[in-house]
Amino acid sequence: MPLKLEDLRPTDGSMKKRVRVGRGPGSGKGKTAGKGHKGQKSRSGAKSKPGFEGGQTPLYVRIPKKGFKNVNKKIYTVLNLDLLEQRFNDEDEVTVSELLERGIIKKTLDGVKILGEGTINKKLTVKVNAFSKSAKEKIEAAGGQIEVI
Repeated sequence: MPLKLEDLRPTDGSMKKRVRVGRGPGSGKGKTAGKGHKGQKSRSGAKSKPGFEGGQTPLYVRIPKKGFKNVNKKIYTVLNLDLLEQRFNDEDEVTVSELLERGIIKKTLDGVKILGEGTINKKLTVKVNAFSKSAKEKIEAAGGQIEVI
């Protein structure tokens, strides 16, 4: 038997009948259309904003505010010296693009910062956005160069 367009029907129970409100007393949702009597929520277009408590001072106003968020704060991807020691050879140049290529970092955020955890014995030329004081000293002591980009 071929399938015909006029024979197609939704699966039983998959379609729910829409409730038509305000269509007479016989419907069970006539007169006030399930909204009760009077009050703000019974009116057409009635919708109060989120957090509105009927004129009472809302919770978000009653709770004390504390601190602030610095919109100019720089968030760096941080790396320690011991990682550079492991992953790079002597006389290599360490750049942000090189770090991304080798999969040492996944993203740069506001830049890359080198921290001074661990030791370094290789002569590296490091070109990143920021250095900690101890990282600077250790790289230069090993005979390497630093460059802030």
